[in-house]
Amino acid sequence: MFSGIVATVGRIEQTEVLGDGLRLTVDVGSLDSSDVAIGDSIAASGVCLTVIEHAGNRVKFDVSRETLDCTVGLDRVGNKLNLEKALALSDRLGGHLVTGHVDGIGEVVSFAPVAESFELVVRSPEAIAAYIARKGSITVNGVSLTVNWVRGREFSINLIPHTIEITTLKDLQAGSKVNLEIDLIARYVERMMAWRNGEDALSP
Repeated sequence: MFSGIVATVGRIEQTEVLGDGLRLTVDVGSLDSSDVAIGDSIAASGVCLTVIEHAGNRVKFDVSRETLDCTVGLDRVGNKLNLEKALALSDRLGGHLVTGHVDGIGEVVSFAPVAESFELVVRSPEAIAAYIARKGSITVNGVSLTVNWVRGREFSINLIPHTIEITTLKDLQAGSKVNLEIDLIARYVERMMAWRNGEDALSP
């Protein structure tokens, strides 16, 4: 589990073809990796990846074709990644509970300054639009954020300068694709309601 509070920004240094997937070498930058071990989980722009090799500030991950097909940002050398180590039970939960399992790929409609902050408007896939609520939580490229308004499939987020400074969200523009994870509670409420009605929820 993660909180959606980004620790630092890393960068993909190398990609190697691994069957249908890829092996990534990531420079984790200023991330404290002193306690990172093989098998640990690290969220990379909202995607939970497992450490398979670790040396200094270089960490390797294997990414399956399934993961590559349902996420963005993990397939190109030079791509920057929002990084967060998995939570310990004693950690403060500064954001919200995040699994690192991407529910869909959104598209940035607009990204513009508003007073001292920035407004990010994203269009979500039809399949997850119903799970995004005003004042609810949403994860965008691994960043825990609060929804300001929802209109159909589009939703707005207000980004403070600190968030812009320490994450990759500063690089977004209209047309950019982003990894979205809906609120964990909304996911389970929907599943329980669907089960009672004899239906499936979040079907592919």
